[in-house]
Amino acid sequence: MTNRELDDLDRRILHELQSEARHTSSSDIAAELDVSASTVRNRIQRLEDDGVLRGYHADVDYERAGYQLFTLIVCTAPIPNREELARAAAEVDGVVEVQEVMKGESNVLVRAVGADGDDLTRIGEELDELGLQVSDEDLIRSTHRSSYSGFRRHGGL
Repeated sequence: MTNRELDDLDRRILHELQSEARHTSSSDIAAELDVSASTVRNRIQRLEDDGVLRGYHADVDYERAGYQLFTLIVCTAPIPNREELARAAAEVDGVVEVQEVMKGESNVLVRAVGADGDDLTRIGEELDELGLQVSDEDLIRSTHRSSYSGFRRHGGL
């Protein structure tokens, strides 16, 4: 991965993609930013190659999909093992996202989907077997996202 300074065009492209990647084409972004579609495609490719743009993800409403138990599981991992344990937690069946948090306790956040209470118990037990200490579990009602406004505010584009 290359660590490079993003220019105004890169930031604006990221903002547009965060706003609505599925329904935003390179032509749409080009028209919005007054550049060519090929420039936008090249910039997106470079952002992907540099590891800045890591992927495009479906935002699933688990409740509407028939899964009422979308859960946040708060865990603690020993700091030297945090990254390794977070990666292992992401492999547990039912886990849909894992975040590492930069603090001593409650430093791994696991989002999981279970079909029923027994499924959530299994997920918690598997996380415990990995070496994560589960400290809290909360049902998630909904998630709201927005694009990072800092990408939009830079420069003259």
